[in-house]
Amino acid sequence: MRLISFHAAGGVTLGVVADGYAIAAARLVPDGPATLTALLAGGDDPLEALRAAADPARIRAAGEPLEQFQLAAPVPRPGKIIAIGRNYADHATEGGAVAPPAPLIFAKWPSSVIGPNEAIRWDPVLTAEVDYEAELAVVIGRRARRISEADALSHVLGYTCLNDVSARDLQFGDGQWVRGKSLDTFCPMGPQLVTLDELRDPNDLAIAATVNGEKRQAARTSEMLFSVSRIIAHCSQAFTLEPGDVIATGTPSGVGVYRDPPTFLADGDVIRISIEGIGDLANTCRIDHP
Repeated sequence: MRLISFHAAGGVTLGVVADGYAIAAARLVPDGPATLTALLAGGDDPLEALRAAADPARIRAAGEPLEQFQLAAPVPRPGKIIAIGRNYADHATEGGAVAPPAPLIFAKWPSSVIGPNEAIRWDPVLTAEVDYEAELAVVIGRRARRISEADALSHVLGYTCLNDVSARDLQFGDGQWVRGKSLDTFCPMGPQLVTLDELRDPNDLAIAATVNGEKRQAARTSEMLFSVSRIIAHCSQAFTLEPGDVIATGTPSGVGVYRDPPTFLADGDVIRISIEGIGDLANTCRIDHP
């Protein structure tokens, strides 16, 4: 099943997608979940009811073309955004770092989240070194605490694309990464959330990033040092993963800061993150001049 969050008259609404058409989830299931938060709060029952009702022929007949929807991030306001650093060996190498012995965890603030086609914005007085990072994002569907790798994927709702936008001068200047990773608009997500029943193996997907049509990153998630299951299990030993939490699983090589010469994002640049089986997440950069 493919889920979206979209802007509607009553606020951000949960939708279901099939064959290029979409419909509000509450139209498929009477008294069903109107938002992703409501879906997650209900546990397995509303998810199974929605899955049973999401017949593609019905969605095509009763829905509207997907391009008519103004999409929000699939998880509009995650409880936590847990990010994993240096999870591709080539990315660690390009930065002159040693691959970590275990998942390297940092955080992005939930207030940084935006959806597809929304602008990535920054104040040029604050940062002059804005960069992109293509990442597979995992959305937690069931509470996870001290779970095993074997059980990890059963706690996943699904997957989406994420751009871990980074202000490198703040990231490296601060000596820790949270501020440089968490500026407002620095976490685009989307376009869809593909649930576990449709995308069962997240560990061998093509992942890429382009800037103004030029390919900058290209890899497969099979190149990750730590699999999705390992990351989830590792995080759960230290803190509880809750429904709606998002895990950004790391980026491959090819980011702007390590190009020769370094190439940072500029006003008007269009960044597109693409992941096999999920889709394309596109955002335009806008500098907020004082």
